[in-house]
Amino acid sequence: MSESLGSGPPPQAPTTALRQRLAELRGPAAQPHPLDARALAALAVNPGCERRALLDGAGVDKAALATALGSPGTFGQSQFAFMRGNAFEAKVKADGGKELLRLLGLDDPAGALMPDLSAAGPEGRTARTALALREATAAGTWTLLDHPLLALDVAGSPAYLEPDAVVVGPDGRWTVVEIKSFPMIDGSADASKVGAAARQAAVYVLALERVAAVTDDARIAHGILLVCPKDFSNLPTASVVDVRKQLSVTRRQLARLTRVEDIAAGLPEGVTFDLEACSADELTAAVESVPHAYAPECLAACELAFHCRDRARRTGAVEALGRSVRGELGGLTTVGGVLAAARGETGDPADPAVAALRRAAALRTEALAAAAMAQGADTVGTHEAAAMAQGAGGCR
Repeated sequence: MSESLGSGPPPQAPTTALRQRLAELRGPAAQPHPLDARALAALAVNPGCERRALLDGAGVDKAALATALGSPGTFGQSQFAFMRGNAFEAKVKADGGKELLRLLGLDDPAGALMPDLSAAGPEGRTARTALALREATAAGTWTLLDHPLLALDVAGSPAYLEPDAVVVGPDGRWTVVEIKSFPMIDGSADASKVGAAARQAAVYVLALERVAAVTDDARIAHGILLVCPKDFSNLPTASVVDVRKQLSVTRRQLARLTRVEDIAAGLPEGVTFDLEACSADELTAAVESVPHAYAPECLAACELAFHCRDRARRTGAVEALGRSVRGELGGLTTVGGVLAAARGETGDPADPAVAALRRAAALRTEALAAAAMAQGADTVGTHEAAAMAQGAGGCR
């Protein structure tokens, strides 16, 4: 059985006081926006961003918030891609998941079970999924769980996750199935898309570990089944993707997240992200009251990325240049401070970052001077050659 820091019983719901505080943050009339595996995978990549952790924990609709701030995000699936993905998933799961089970190596899928997972509310569906997993493991027969619902504790707040499918084998092994509409050409797919799918699936595996921890004879396959269209057709094909590395990173990063109640406790009195009651200026002030950790990678993963990038550029924050640059600069946090240190106006010469900047500035000055001298020599040579050519023409 898999073990992890996140193993154990399902996460407890927030306390009444925390639920009330989170409701105040998103607005009393706003329904909590669900936190899915894709958002969790992105959150795990940037665990130092308290702004995203709080907004996701409170269930704030970040896309609507970004639009209200005047910096709407532009990433995400198009409607066409969304419809194509749904159509392909329906094809894979048709006839009781016959094609999907065939891809898993089952010759006769007629004997496979496909339990009903419907229940009232997310808590009911989560409990029904856990029961179905335990029953399938005990039965020792192939079982396909279509869109099960799993729970995972994220910074003190429960998140409900819905994988495409989970298959339980006769040996008690649980396998996460990810169905994607991007093609697998000659047995391989786009590496960036496969990586994104692996990070997303790792969140599902992490949530499954909670149920496996209290289920006898349960084992979780750390190789997920990725199902994609074959070549340029609509025929499904599959490949096993090892997600142990992504699982380790996700587990470690989620464990680093500050708890939502701790972030909320540090906010000024009266802060709210109520889209109906607040003006754009009030929302801007509320967002800026929460510390963030912007990086260029956020542009592909967070709805508020354009707003955060604009603020970082306005203040000259070095985060806008990337995490690697930020890490190399140590205590220098602004572009102006970096340039001043490079010119020798500020900074401790004993600081390795300052010393490296001054050395780089000196090398740049030398290179520019050498280039100017070479350009001057070329100009003189050109004038001399022209004069000689003119004189030669006069001799004729």
